[in-house]
Amino acid sequence: GVILPQKGFLEGLRKLADLHGIVLIFDEVITGFRLGLGGAQQYYNVKPDLTTLGKIIGGGLPVGAFGGAKHIMDYLAPDGPVYQAGTLSGNPLALSAGYATLQELEKDDFYKKLETKAIEFFNELSTNFERSGFPCTPHCVSSMGGFYFQEGPVNNYTEALRSDTKLFARYFKKLLDKGIYIAPSQFESMFVSSAHTDSDLQKTVEIHKAVLKEM
Repeated sequence: GVILPQKGFLEGLRKLADLHGIVLIFDEVITGFRLGLGGAQQYYNVKPDLTTLGKIIGGGLPVGAFGGAKHIMDYLAPDGPVYQAGTLSGNPLALSAGYATLQELEKDDFYKKLETKAIEFFNELSTNFERSGFPCTPHCVSSMGGFYFQEGPVNNYTEALRSDTKLFARYFKKLLDKGIYIAPSQFESMFVSSAHTDSDLQKTVEIHKAVLKEM
């Protein structure tokens, strides 16, 4: 099955940052509102000093944001000496779309249902890999997941670089030829969304199985 996340790493990072007086920044451009309403910091129960967010806060439209501890944010104008501005800051269309997105995400058991669906999906893909005999290390966190073409373990970027990217390229192309489009890089995540139906996911599992047999 897929390898589920260990929470101790980020807790250790928080302690190290505090020990050495370092500002801990979480880039939640990918994880923000995907792992939960509170992003990775809520999921792992670790509070950073600053957080960055991408277009998810605009429902997919162009906008971004950062925020964090008051003693840091007080450096920004007009209260402090650091000037920050953006062409799309507060754009009504983007923020209206973001607000509408949040209303959907706040519905009962949204994240629980999504995570259950995603873990089941990635487990089925993992079973296909195991039966095919391909060296593969699967990972999954909430609705995000991926596979590294190597025996593993894969716990950091250095270990991820050992993956067989040429094999992944063949895998990607064969999936694409059969109508399944995943991220074209071995080092990007796959995302399960609420828009994916059970039929969509099962179709992907079956095509995935067929591709591995062809390879």
